[in-house]
Amino acid sequence: MRLITQDGEQAGVVVLSQAIERAREAGMDLVEVASDADPPVCKLMDYGKFKYRQKKKVHQGRAKHHVTRIKEIRLKLKTDQHDIDIKRERARKFLEKKHKVLITMFFRGHLEMKHSDLGIAILSQFASDLEDIAKVEKLPAAEGRRMQMILAPK
Repeated sequence: MRLITQDGEQAGVVVLSQAIERAREAGMDLVEVASDADPPVCKLMDYGKFKYRQKKKVHQGRAKHHVTRIKEIRLKLKTDQHDIDIKRERARKFLEKKHKVLITMFFRGHLEMKHSDLGIAILSQFASDLEDIAKVEKLPAAEGRRMQMILAPK
């Protein structure tokens, strides 16, 4: 097998018994790094320390990883302008935290369904007010008694 020392230097091709003896002398573990190579490659290392570093790398990767969530904001056709303003600011906070925002407009009754153009206007105004930090990922689309639009952070 090909042996690599704890310093990363190649010690050449040695017999298994010699590699085990060198590992004992150095107070290290003999770890097979590449079993499919010809000859197989083994390295002298402290296996406990190696596992600790690997675990720490995985933990640091998770700490920096941000999970994107979809936050929903619900509106009705008769929602007051002041309430829409408050919901717009709530959406802004979600977008600043890098979350996607699903804006849902509900229509009650067939009279409101007739005025779906007003729903599109409200959703379009909502998107244009947030265009400095968001882009429209999904345009307003009617799905039964509701109309939905998705905003994503820039």
